[in-house]
Amino acid sequence: MTLSLRFAALSDVGRVRRDNQDSGYVGPHLLIIADGVGGAARGDIASSATVDALRKLDAAPGNDALSELAATIHLAHDRLAEIVEAHPDLDGTSTTVSAAIFDGTHLRLGHIGDSRAYLLRDGLLRQLTSDHTLVQSLVDEGRITEEEARVHPHRNLILRAVDGVHDPEPDLFSVPVQAGDRLLFCSDGCSGVLEPETLTALLVGDPLEDVAARLVRSSLEAGSSDNVTVVVAEVVEGDDPPARPLVVGAAASTPHLLISNESTGNLDEADVDRLAEAIDPEAIRYAPQPPPRGLWLRRLLAVLVVLGLIGAAGWGAYRVSQNGYFVTESNGSIAVFKGVNIDLPVVKMHTLVRTTDFTLEDMGEFADEVRDGKDFTTLALAIGFVYQAACPTTDAGAATPTQDTGRTFFDRLLPPIGPQSTTPDTSPSGASCAEAP
Repeated sequence: MTLSLRFAALSDVGRVRRDNQDSGYVGPHLLIIADGVGGAARGDIASSATVDALRKLDAAPGNDALSELAATIHLAHDRLAEIVEAHPDLDGTSTTVSAAIFDGTHLRLGHIGDSRAYLLRDGLLRQLTSDHTLVQSLVDEGRITEEEARVHPHRNLILRAVDGVHDPEPDLFSVPVQAGDRLLFCSDGCSGVLEPETLTALLVGDPLEDVAARLVRSSLEAGSSDNVTVVVAEVVEGDDPPARPLVVGAAASTPHLLISNESTGNLDEADVDRLAEAIDPEAIRYAPQPPPRGLWLRRLLAVLVVLGLIGAAGWGAYRVSQNGYFVTESNGSIAVFKGVNIDLPVVKMHTLVRTTDFTLEDMGEFADEVRDGKDFTTLALAIGFVYQAACPTTDAGAATPTQDTGRTFFDRLLPPIGPQSTTPDTSPSGASCAEAP
């Protein structure tokens, strides 16, 4: 029995965000959802570049589709690294990605982040992917419930993403499908506000375009404050003529390609092709050659090579120094910076990443460390430290963020599960300790 896919997709910027950083793609052999992260660092660049790299897999798959999917996700990672290197102002951009290759009998899935893939079969909805988030790790450990995870103040902390910096480690697995199965790939603007029961009810019915519209509309009416993007598909019998692929969200406007056409001196692939066609190899071969330069030129070149090697070593050391984060006071408020806490007259050694409404007084016993600059290896750890220091647990025997009680940092970062102290809230004015960083 031959199986094929019918599909639809829809993306909406939502009622709060000013731009759409989600991207989606669906075709006869491929489903993708990518939720860009980065704010001013242009998450739309990351999601659209990732979809552009992956969409080339929308063809009859070979015998090792999972390996091909993993390799293409790494290619997207490399492409994003190149974009950020050419445009340092985009440092910090990243994206989730959930993608599946349909080979006629199975879905071959690759997943990073907190976008989700679901399968509806015989009225039962099954979540195929597992979120790479802090709160999901707490759910897996049994420390909080799924209901508590939906409203947890740290629910937006993603532990894995395609960011061009850290080696992507996608979950790779296969799921058998059968006629009648319905598939939903969506950003957390949808899955974060709709209960599984609601998703199940909304996935039933025809046509699929109406199903996608209902999912987006219901997400917005449920109070979603994010972009909302959905890709829906149904496995059907027969070998229907393949429908035209659909591209939605940021990927539809390809911002990652437009950026290379700005006045930066960069050339895109089309520019390079046109230049190659304009060059006559024979004209170059027989063109008059300049006379050999003297000894002074060779010496100058040697000096330039040495200076280049010194510069490359210095640049490498600088890049390494920019992988960390630190927390300190800035203009009277506590802020998170990327880089090292050093001020040089020429080289910018750190960049502001996040500001808060907390002050040095709110840091309590950590005020001196924060004043001098407290270092962290990741942004999540830095932000978590600020909120834990300013909003400590009210249990008398609770550990501080630096006490070694055998618990992990993220264990100590969060308030304990169970009955809480009735001590009045002493949060600083203008900042909310229940606020997610």
